[in-house]
Amino acid sequence: MVGAVRATGHVQVKGSAGNRRYYALWRDADGRHQRLLGPAHVKDSGRRTPRGAIVWRAGDGSLPSPEHLTPATAVEVLRELLAAAPKRPAAAGERARGAVTFGEACDEWLRYIEHERKRSPSTLADYRSTVRAGLLPGFGAQTPLGRIDTAGIDEWRARLLAEGQLARRSIQKQLTILGGVMRRAKRRGWITVNPVDDAERVSVKRSGEFNVLTPVQVAAVARAADTDQDGALYTVAAFTGLRLGELLALRWADVDFAKRLVHVRASYTLGQAGPPKSGHVRSVPMIDQAMKPLDHLSRRKYFTAPSDLIFAGIAGGHLDGSALRKRFYVALERAGLGVMRTKSEPITFHDLRHTFGTLAVQAFPLSDVKAYMGHADIQTTMIYVHHVPRHDAAAKLSAIVGAETGMEDGVEVGTGASGR
Repeated sequence: MVGAVRATGHVQVKGSAGNRRYYALWRDADGRHQRLLGPAHVKDSGRRTPRGAIVWRAGDGSLPSPEHLTPATAVEVLRELLAAAPKRPAAAGERARGAVTFGEACDEWLRYIEHERKRSPSTLADYRSTVRAGLLPGFGAQTPLGRIDTAGIDEWRARLLAEGQLARRSIQKQLTILGGVMRRAKRRGWITVNPVDDAERVSVKRSGEFNVLTPVQVAAVARAADTDQDGALYTVAAFTGLRLGELLALRWADVDFAKRLVHVRASYTLGQAGPPKSGHVRSVPMIDQAMKPLDHLSRRKYFTAPSDLIFAGIAGGHLDGSALRKRFYVALERAGLGVMRTKSEPITFHDLRHTFGTLAVQAFPLSDVKAYMGHADIQTTMIYVHHVPRHDAAAKLSAIVGAETGMEDGVEVGTGASGR
C-alpha cells in the first residue's frame, strides 16, 4: 500500500533498584532501535513507565546531560529521536496517518465489533443502520479522518438537536457509536486524538415508566392468541422474563420440570443463533403459571424431543420474530387491550419482560432479579424498584421515630400532663 509510516516507540525503565535507567525503544525505516537515555528518577517500585504520547515535532537532536531523568524528560528525548528518525514504507494492512477516510474507519469499527467483540446479530444490525443512516450522511464517507474535529462534532450535534427530527436518545446513540469509531481509529494509529472525548454530550432522562400487563391480562391475551403455542409463548414471556430471541431459541432440553427451572442458553435473532445478550447462561425459576402451558405443549404429537424447539414453526424451525410481534398485537386487540397500543408510549412485546420484572421484585431480592433477567448492571434492575409494595413504610418509620423520641402517634408518652 502506498504511503509512509512515521517512527513509533516508547520509553522503558530497566535495571535493578538503585541502578535503573531509561531506554528509548523505537522502530523506523532502518529497523528497530534501542538507546540508553540516562539514569532514571523513579519514585515508585515499578519497572516500566507509561508510554509517552508521540509528538511529531522535529528538534535539533541534542540530548540532555546524563543526569537523573524524570519521566517527562525521558519522553521529550524520545520525541526528538522519533522526529529525526527516517520514515518507513507502509507495510501490508497499514495506512499512513491522514490517508484513511471516515467511511473506512466505520468499516474497520464494524469489523472489529463483529469479529473481535462478538456482538449479537441484532446489535450489529442496529450499529450498521446507525452508521449508514446517521454517521455517514453526517460526516461524509470520503472525508479524511483527520478533518473531523471536536468543533465539527459539536456543530453536528447542535444541528441534530435543533432540527428536532430525532429523539435525544437516538442522537446520544449516534454520538456514542461515533466515539467508538474514533477510538478504534486511534488504536490503529490513524489519528492521535479522539475528537469525541471533548465533545458535548447529549443528556437523556429516563422516566422509569413502561407498560406492563397484570397476570389476569396476560391470561386474557393468551386466550386470544392465534394458537395454543402463541398463547403459551406470551405466558412464558411474561412469567420468566426471557427476551424474544431467547424464547425463539428455547429447546426442551432447556426446561427442567423436576427442578422447576428454565435454562437460558441461546438466542435467535435476525436469522442467526448465538449466545444470550448477556453472553452468559442463566436459569430462571419456572412458576406454576409458566409450567402449565409448557407441560401442555410437551404433550403435542411432534417436536417434543430434547433437541427440538419449544416454540417451533410448521416444519420445526424457528418462528419469525416480526410476525410473532404482529400476532401479539392482534391478540391484545382481541383481549380488549388494544388501547395500550394507542398510548404515547405504546405497549410492545418486550413489555412482557417488564411484566416479569415488576412481579419478580415483589418476591426476590434485587440481586436475584438481576441474575434471572440477565442484566449486566444492577442499575437496569433498579427500574422495577418502585413496584415493590411499601404499604407499611410510614408506620414502620413512625415506630422507629417514636421509640427514639418517646412519641407515639404524635403524643408524648411517659410524662405528666404538664410535660415536666
